[in-house]
Amino acid sequence: MLELYQRISLTKDFPEYNLKKGDIAMLIDTATNPEGGKNGYVLEIFNAIGESINVIIVPMSAVESLKQEIRRY
Repeated sequence: MLELYQRISLTKDFPEYNLKKGDIAMLIDTATNPEGGKNGYVLEIFNAIGESINVIIVPMSAVESLKQEIRRY
């Protein structure tokens, strides 16, 4: 399970929000589906200078924790 207030990466595109796989957001809450469907995460989306521009709910399966890339030269 992911922790609240951590940065995450999207695992799929969300064209309705103009977001693409790999975009980064802040996980700010969880959302329970009242009809028994898939639960989700509430994400806050920021622009390039750190201003909040949107809050959305996506399925839990659509996010993953950020991975650190190790580069060797």
